[in-house]
Amino acid sequence: MSSSIRETISVGAMSVRFLVEADASNGTVSAFEVDVPADAKMPAPHSHDGFEETVYGLKGVVTYTIDGTPVDIGPGDCVCIPRGIVHGFENRGSDDATFLAIASPGVFGAAYFHEIGDVLAAAAGGPPDRAAIGEVMRRHGLTPAPPTS
Repeated sequence: MSSSIRETISVGAMSVRFLVEADASNGTVSAFEVDVPADAKMPAPHSHDGFEETVYGLKGVVTYTIDGTPVDIGPGDCVCIPRGIVHGFENRGSDDATFLAIASPGVFGAAYFHEIGDVLAAAAGGPPDRAAIGEVMRRHGLTPAPPTS
């Protein structure tokens, strides 16, 4: 079942729209579009133990750092991030970017983005509560990367 109206979840400066929720795919995948504004650094580096994430560029360029190596993802570019590999992303450019992310199996969903958005909103523009972010990440199968020196 599909819907032409999709909820947009605001997560700080980033926006997320789920196209396929896990329950609609019998848990095989979840798929979501992510809008990343120009010149924006995004989520804290992390890994996932329970799913792979495949990222496909739709518009603009996001730079993923995967296991320490930067990879630019532009329209038509694709990368699969295996379980356990530390990664994060940012938009280093002057144009907004959009990518499609697919989590397989579909154990990752909109609740994560809602909860992280709430933590960021509670910071009211100040530094977010890192412990609260880490707790939300772990509850949804993400492992925050240790801080870099």
